[in-house]
Amino acid sequence: MRALLPESITNISDEQLLERYNSEQRPFVRFNFVSSIDGSAQVDGLSAALGSEGDHRIFALIRRLADVIVVGSGTVRAEGYEGALVSAQDSQWRTSHGLRAHPALAIISTGLNLDPDAPIFTQSPVPVMVFTTVDVTAELRQSFGEDVELIQVAQRDGGCDAAEIVAYLDQHDLGFIHCEGGPHIFGQFATAGAVDSACVSYSPVLVAGEGKRITAHDKETFQQFSLHSLFEEENMLFSDYRINKSA
Repeated sequence: MRALLPESITNISDEQLLERYNSEQRPFVRFNFVSSIDGSAQVDGLSAALGSEGDHRIFALIRRLADVIVVGSGTVRAEGYEGALVSAQDSQWRTSHGLRAHPALAIISTGLNLDPDAPIFTQSPVPVMVFTTVDVTAELRQSFGEDVELIQVAQRDGGCDAAEIVAYLDQHDLGFIHCEGGPHIFGQFATAGAVDSACVSYSPVLVAGEGKRITAHDKETFQQFSLHSLFEEENMLFSDYRINKSA
């Protein structure tokens, strides 16, 4: 893999990538998606076919930096998030840099349509937070067990209030927020102005069809981002766009 911007580097190392993808800002909300060159986030309903070894490398490295991984319930059902989300090597790097061995895990589920016995809960190495707009009763909390924290937030634009989620996580020392989808969650955060970094891996394929874009929302938003980093490997481009706060 080589760096194209902000400077040209051949055979860029993991540490150089981590340094470039890092941020001292808190809270810092990052979204990571893979996209075809015509804007599709899926092939046959999944994102896996758009990826590559380079994409997997960057995906793992930017998880290393996160205090918390946030994902929507639809992506959980489609992609599966059971078990450890970082490797032993990643965990070792994290602890050596003063982080928890495994990032916290949070699910956004507006209607709380989740099975308390799902693998994401039973196999997670860390307690799981679930943000929802459903009235969280004592009976409901008990049904999910002590390793699942149900957090009721306000409803905004048909989903969970993104600003409230960010504030909650930041207040609990989980300010480096790494979101992995899906498109509806990205759309909700984008229209709320709650995206600081958009990391998009562009796969050199055309998909067409009716697959989802990387964002989906009824409302439009127009926000200016600047290209912070750009890398290339085997015709795939790996970009990190940061919000232009001066725009």
